[in-house]
Amino acid sequence: MRRSLPVLVSILLLVLPVAAAPAGAEGVVAAAQPVGVAVDEFSYLDTSGEPADQTAVHEKRLAAFMTALRRDIAAGGRYRLAPTVQDGAAFKVIGGIQKTSTLVQWAKAAVIDVGARKVVMEKLYTFRGDNDEAWEHAEHFVVREILAALAAPPPIALAVFEFELDDNTAAPADGLAAADSSYLAEATAAVRDALGQSGRYRIVDVGGAHEDAVSSRSLRDCNGCDAAIAGKLGADQSLIGVVRRVSRTEYTVGFQVRDARTGAVVSRGDSGLRMGADYSWKRGAVRLVSDRLIDAAAQR
Repeated sequence: MRRSLPVLVSILLLVLPVAAAPAGAEGVVAAAQPVGVAVDEFSYLDTSGEPADQTAVHEKRLAAFMTALRRDIAAGGRYRLAPTVQDGAAFKVIGGIQKTSTLVQWAKAAVIDVGARKVVMEKLYTFRGDNDEAWEHAEHFVVREILAALAAPPPIALAVFEFELDDNTAAPADGLAAADSSYLAEATAAVRDALGQSGRYRIVDVGGAHEDAVSSRSLRDCNGCDAAIAGKLGADQSLIGVVRRVSRTEYTVGFQVRDARTGAVVSRGDSGLRMGADYSWKRGAVRLVSDRLIDAAAQR
């Protein structure tokens, strides 16, 4: 169950109708109208190897779990239960439970934003025991996480392109030196990790972008073409980062974020200070993005 659920999420994203949730497709819902949520039956798998057949007991407890889950999601009137996505659900909840031993069970739940076709939550939980009390406790915890995901703004789909080098120390050579390429790759990967772990952003794969400005690492000079490229990849925003080498032992770093639809600059940052040698590009890039983008957004 734990291995198959991510695949199930991917399949659901492929088959969900594009216009299935007009009320929540853009994340704007009239205050007087509850948001539709479709809650699929969770799967159950017992791999504990216990000799007694507990199928009937587990079916009963799973049914009670699902009844409570749907009840708690709809409580308060902010959300309404929709039988299917086609019935106007803005979100879809799927999941499963697996018993791995006498005292240990795992639960996995995912929330999909139907209109945006994005997974906004996917978490794995463990709970001890296989009695009514343990199942009730698990439901209380899972529904709390689901409600938090439903209420939170969806993560911004961000295309983070490979960091580029602006070398002011000498006439540019043909291509990047191996060490420069390695340090830029480290900076890019670290920035993507920091942004993804913040929960505010969902990092979009840019591997399918083959435009000349991407291949030549010259997005900084293409007059904002990164926004249109990011839009083709399904991103909401684009980010380009530039390391400017001032001398062999000094550099500055900067980034710029654009709206993929309008091309407008929504955020930018520059270290403005000369920092250490090339091996510290990663540290400088992560610090700048964390301070000027992640932390700044959290304070708004």
